[in-house]
Amino acid sequence: MTMQAGFADLVLPDLSLRAGGDLLRADRHLADEDPCTGERFADIPVASAADVDAIVGAAKKAFRDPAWRDLPPLARERLLHRLADAMEAELPRLAALESLDTGKPIAITETVDIPAAIAWLRSYAGWPGKLAGRAGTLSASPGRYHVYTRREPVGVVAAITPWNFPIVLAMWKIAPALAAGCTVVLKPAPETPLTALRLAEMAREVGFPAGVLSVVTGDGATGAALARHPDVAKVAFTGSTATGQSILAASVPDLKRVTLELGGKSPSIICADADLSQAIPQAAMGCFFNSGQVCYAGTRLYVHRSVYEQVLEGIAAVGAGQVMGASSDRASLMGPLISARQHEKVTGFTTRARAAGIEAVGPVGGATPQLPGRGHYFAPTLLRDVPPDAEIAREEVFGPVLAATPFDDMEEAIALANDSAYGLAAHVWTRDLATAHLSAERIEAGTVFVNCIMLADPAFPFGGMKMSGIGRENGPEVLDAYLEPKSVVMAL
Repeated sequence: MTMQAGFADLVLPDLSLRAGGDLLRADRHLADEDPCTGERFADIPVASAADVDAIVGAAKKAFRDPAWRDLPPLARERLLHRLADAMEAELPRLAALESLDTGKPIAITETVDIPAAIAWLRSYAGWPGKLAGRAGTLSASPGRYHVYTRREPVGVVAAITPWNFPIVLAMWKIAPALAAGCTVVLKPAPETPLTALRLAEMAREVGFPAGVLSVVTGDGATGAALARHPDVAKVAFTGSTATGQSILAASVPDLKRVTLELGGKSPSIICADADLSQAIPQAAMGCFFNSGQVCYAGTRLYVHRSVYEQVLEGIAAVGAGQVMGASSDRASLMGPLISARQHEKVTGFTTRARAAGIEAVGPVGGATPQLPGRGHYFAPTLLRDVPPDAEIAREEVFGPVLAATPFDDMEEAIALANDSAYGLAAHVWTRDLATAHLSAERIEAGTVFVNCIMLADPAFPFGGMKMSGIGRENGPEVLDAYLEPKSVVMAL
């Protein structure tokens, strides 16, 4: 088992399974591989159904324990801020763990991923003292009554997260759930468990009671056992649409609360009047950032015919300028895909597109021979004149593959944008305010970006329409997913 030379001194977190304060012994392990080399550097325990039961049991016990249940809101806020302080103090190590696991360049995890996770935690740390109910009067019943509402935590939350932004998407769930007073069992993707395990360690170190934040590692069977566990009150999931459908089905017997942030095939529309000096690089990186492994990446590009060739030329140049390399190399701008399986999947999409007669602008992406090792690198790929019914225009690729199509008027562009099973995000570049506002109204997506790309913030809600999910994360709205309203009516 080896690590990249740049991470030779990196200390891994404790990889053990814990149920509250008790250590569990796993019978099976998975290989944790470095996507930049394909080499195994750690063995991750696979939690059995019995292990999941023990970990959820500890979370349920912690939820009912006065040490957590009766903690004053300001004390809960202080705990959350102490965890954020610990993350800030350990930012370089967390960034290195994230880069090793995901293959992301260290320069990105240090400046984007870890700071974003800390920002989310601090934002929701300010909420515990503000989660109050309201008082009122009955509007239809005679007599004198004192009426008020309470907002109570739902209970044990299962947070199931993907491998593309492990610590960021975990914090999207952990921070509001803990702020609401729930306890959390986090199930990270099998490919990327390191920052989740370290986060649980840090929570224990800063004083969270045992069982309030737990991590269960393992494969799909482990996640399924967690999602259907009868003592889990709420499942918060980010990942594929197919897995989200399975989680939703598993929630039915217990009527669990579920939020699902699922797949996307987000459109990008560049109008004739767009500022191309901004639109071209943004549309390119809206697809190529993080090697295209972004749920709301703009992977369908619709460009007004009058500027189509200019835009394609510019985007191809941006793609060609991406410096691909190992995650420990600070010169790297773009890392590999997460795994050999993902590389094979993305390659299959581009191979079938070429076989169907779809042309690439510049070289077609794929393995990059000049890079050392056996990493899963895939170069940015731009496909032109893609028919709306082509597989590459309809299926989520989750790689740096951009499918471009020209349009002649805005009605056509919006129709093309909406011709999808997904509705997570959309991007529009225009100087015309009427076009911007009408597009935002008519495009079927949970978020519409105008003259910008891929922003996310704890202040506004994020989620999808259609097959892109149920419910919202972030913003004040997400707190409703972790709180139960209760009405209290007293006769006077």
